Amino acid sequence: MTVRFGLLGAGRIGKVHARAIGSNQAARLVAVADAAEQAARDISDAYGAEMRTIDQIEQASDIDAVVICTPTDTHADLIERFARAGKAIFCEKPIDLDVGRVEECLAVVEQTGAALMVGFNRRFDPHFMAVRKTIDEGAIGTVEMVTITSRDPGPPPIDYIKRSGGIFRDMTIHDFDMARYLLGEEPVSVSAHASVLVDKAIGEAGDYDSVSVILETGSGKQALISNSRRATYGYDQRIEVHGSKGMVAAENQRPVSIEVANEKGYTRPPLHDFFMTRYTEAYANEIAAFIAAMSAGRKASPGGADGLAALRLADAALLSAREGRTVRL
Repeated sequence: MTVRFGLLGAGRIGKVHARAIGSNQAARLVAVADAAEQAARDISDAYGAEMRTIDQIEQASDIDAVVICTPTDTHADLIERFARAGKAIFCEKPIDLDVGRVEECLAVVEQTGAALMVGFNRRFDPHFMAVRKTIDEGAIGTVEMVTITSRDPGPPPIDYIKRSGGIFRDMTIHDFDMARYLLGEEPVSVSAHASVLVDKAIGEAGDYDSVSVILETGSGKQALISNSRRATYGYDQRIEVHGSKGMVAAENQRPVSIEVANEKGYTRPPLHDFFMTRYTEAYANEIAAFIAAMSAGRKASPGGADGLAALRLADAALLSAREGRTVRL
């Protein structure tokens, strides 16, 4: 079975998903839609896809599934449209910035029986998957503490900050999902601290750029998350899980994994510069998992409920940071 895709949005993340679709033998990119004609044309030329409007993709009989990479405030509306059109849907996170709107959207997905997968790509990173596999095999015993470090090489444009929903909803949300994925239990309390240490303009836009979060589950398991909009040394992505019998960790990845020793000491190449290269395999594995779920007729994971759970944690973290207290869910 070859799954025929329509791509909605030809920006940075759209290009990443176009590459993932193009590299999968069970998939074909049929059409791309974007208001920026040149961006759509670049993907069209690279993958042999047609340039179409969103309306044309919605009505097309030669498209089985869509990948939604448009601005966040369009996600829920597009999910509902394509659910009613009978298409399978892969949507970049978040579904929406408002919990109530997400719940409305997921009700439509449920009513129509549409297939929906939400883009928490880090679950599909080979290194993080190996961490989860180690936990499942019992090698470190019962999970007790999870430590997640996620720092971007530099802050995004202020225009992005103003519409992204803030650091907890556009950045930490990935780590909230990863914490849920690794803890094996739902957090029941959130304690967050947030500062503006990187760029005063971020604070003036109403956001933070440096945050720390502690999540706790009902049984007392903890997850500690460290985020920064600035890491001068590259894209910093690390995970450590401590259990009753030991520990498993996923270290930072580099484009080339070598070590050089000379009179200057031991040196290694720099880290990946951002998510587009660091998570290339994760994006490919993610699309492959979506295709496999469609082909088998089973529910895709992570799904809408996972997106909603991560957003609720993001909202709780923001409230905690603003009011200086632990928020219980």
